[in-house]
Amino acid sequence: MIFEVNRQDFRETRVVDIAPATLSAGQVRLSVERFAFTSNNISYAVAGDMLDYWGFFPAEQTWGHIPAIGIGSVIESANPDIAVGGRYFGFYPMAGELVIDAHRRGPHGFRDVGPHRANHAVTYTDFRDVDADESWDADRTDEYLLLWGMFMTSFLVDDQLGDRGFAGAAQTLVTSASSKTSISLASCLAARSDIRAVGLTSERNRSFVENLDLYDQVITYDEVAQLDPSIRSGVVDMAGNASVRASIHRHFGDNLTFSTSVGATHWEAAGDPPTATGGGALPGAAPEFFFAPSQRAKRVEEWGAAELDARIDRAYRNLVEHST
Repeated sequence: MIFEVNRQDFRETRVVDIAPATLSAGQVRLSVERFAFTSNNISYAVAGDMLDYWGFFPAEQTWGHIPAIGIGSVIESANPDIAVGGRYFGFYPMAGELVIDAHRRGPHGFRDVGPHRANHAVTYTDFRDVDADESWDADRTDEYLLLWGMFMTSFLVDDQLGDRGFAGAAQTLVTSASSKTSISLASCLAARSDIRAVGLTSERNRSFVENLDLYDQVITYDEVAQLDPSIRSGVVDMAGNASVRASIHRHFGDNLTFSTSVGATHWEAAGDPPTATGGGALPGAAPEFFFAPSQRAKRVEEWGAAELDARIDRAYRNLVEHST
């Protein structure tokens, strides 16, 4: 069976029974053990057409399969390089099983090389052997699924901003500060001495965010006007709320040196694309959509995949230690 959503109305869902397919040469069948479902998955649905998230696991035209980070075990293999019993971390549909055209990638993983995945970034097509992953802790499986993928995105956001010197900003505003992606970013920012992190959240979540002890300052969305507009600032927008984004741009004006759009936790208030609102451009830096695979590819070329993964792992462990 597989969980589907109406691509035009995410509230409309259904579960469909699918007959198991016979494996062709090179394919493997994985049983989906578990997956994480968070607000980040809603971002995948919102950007489903723009970034082809719907293309990960194709469905009938009006329906879609939202990708989810999960773990699956190989229960059948027609690929001589991949044995039955292996357990792999990667993107899965919300389903009971998944058949993949697999190509072995090094000693600890494989890649989905199906024709429908040809244009997808390696980040989204890789499946990693969890038993060979230093970040893997069997006693913290749920935490790993909930945090690792989003932490990797946040690490790369922080890395890109740092690489650009935060465009001269003295502080970074982070919307949807209670979301796991934002918490991960706040952990990365907290490791820096040259930038303040200001978390924006709802009044309901304010106490929770403050108690994280990761942000230098926590405010609610209606308190943006209380911030000093003369301070050169940037924003990482996890919420995707057009009204909130506009209020930040208008408050700081030319002192907003960067505006990075990452998520859409407030998808119902997304409004126009983040490059503009209505008929006019926002004051301050032009909003830029962040695409994690591009920054990862840049660092793999510069550092090598092993070094990048080691740096992400160290930063991830800092967050885990801070949280326990």
